[in-house]
Amino acid sequence: MARMPVQLHDLHELVQLRRVRDRIDREYAQPLDVEQLARGIHVSAGHLSRQFKAAFGESPYSYLMTRRIERAMFLLRESELSVTEVSLAVGCQSLGTFSTRFRELVGVPPSEYRQRGVSATAGMLPCIAKQVTRPVRVRATGEEHPVRNQEAATRAQD
Repeated sequence: MARMPVQLHDLHELVQLRRVRDRIDREYAQPLDVEQLARGIHVSAGHLSRQFKAAFGESPYSYLMTRRIERAMFLLRESELSVTEVSLAVGCQSLGTFSTRFRELVGVPPSEYRQRGVSATAGMLPCIAKQVTRPVRVRATGEEHPVRNQEAATRAQD
């Protein structure tokens, strides 16, 4: 079999990576792991992780957890589900892991976010609320996490 030109090979790999990302977006509430995602495109888990991070700036697991937390933020603002029910609804089997990741991405625990979240997005169009409340991964450098939903909500209402 002839080897594909570099550009065509890179394009094919990018298409595969986008399929993985799309699958994560669709199936975030299902049990997913990197090995399973890699099998779906016939590569090793290590290769998928390296290529995914190079293409999208974060590992497949981090991307999955970001999607789960983003959906959890919506459910905490818009539903009456308990924090445990929200955790299970977004595919997290451990409440401890969910709470740790939530705090890491959002800067506050889920229960505190629920208390603040409703008032922070009151009166906003849903598309603006989604952008304002999008989670941002806290850097491992020790820098303090900005409480984005409060500051951004204030700017959006001005």
